[in-house]
Amino acid sequence: MRNIDEVLKVLPKCISSVIENGINSIDRIKEIRLRVNRWIVVNCDEREIVLTEKLGGIRLTVENLRDCVKSVSEYSIYAYEDNISQGFITIKGGHRIGFSGKVNKEAGKIKSIRNITFINIRIAREIKGCADGILPYLFDGERILNTIIISPPGGGKTTLLRDVTRQLSDGWGNEKQCQQGLSVGVVDERSEICACYRGIPQNDVGLRTDVYDNCSKAEGIYRLIRSMSPKVVAVDELGTKEDVVAVRYAIVSGCAVIATVHGSSVEDICNNHLLFEMIDRSLFQRYVLLTDKCRTGHVCEIRDADRGVIFDGN
Repeated sequence: MRNIDEVLKVLPKCISSVIENGINSIDRIKEIRLRVNRWIVVNCDEREIVLTEKLGGIRLTVENLRDCVKSVSEYSIYAYEDNISQGFITIKGGHRIGFSGKVNKEAGKIKSIRNITFINIRIAREIKGCADGILPYLFDGERILNTIIISPPGGGKTTLLRDVTRQLSDGWGNEKQCQQGLSVGVVDERSEICACYRGIPQNDVGLRTDVYDNCSKAEGIYRLIRSMSPKVVAVDELGTKEDVVAVRYAIVSGCAVIATVHGSSVEDICNNHLLFEMIDRSLFQRYVLLTDKCRTGHVCEIRDADRGVIFDGN
């Protein structure tokens, strides 16, 4: 089965047939954008393809998008109401369906999204082995070093974090080093690392990995440490004070932390007031910087606790 087939199965036929007939390298699709009164737009092979009438495309109607929402929610929108209010559903295969439209608020918080007229489908794609080159830098003997992975949005940090998690969990080795597998706890707030579907990770995150899915990073970290005793905690996209406090708690509790943040340089996160204290106290010993200029997920440098360059991939 092709990676995208689970997506095509849940899309209305009028949409899936346009995509199948209009795209030659369908198994290389990364993203599908559906917008009311607009053509379908596909991101494939790092380029954008607009499926106009010449390519057999259709302008999507409100009914098309409504049918799409019903289908991906297995014709039980009520059962998926919490997911929809958060803006996405993860379907079988780990593919993520994002929604936007008119929101309903209650006590200042978004309660639900109605009149969904914009849909973004991100095709799940694992790249096993993409962490091979950096793993030797994440150890001091047998001790795992607290690590921040930095990249711009879409730069591949979650893909890299996933493979680091898998290999730390399964155990890994080369001709110079060999490490046994460790218990890893993942807090997957937006279901992007493990892509759980009905509680089951659709991505391979390793033999010894436990997951808190659809849970805030801070609460998940506290719960993991109390209930699952991980040696390593993996989290994606630190962004709030609560996240940072929880990560600090994990580190002082004796867990190694592998985390990601948005940024274009190490200096970016050094200037982040939320992260500054941990960086200043050298609680992180490795900074892995990715760039999407060459290709998504390219490691351009690794720095140590003093921010000195120990690997230059430019």
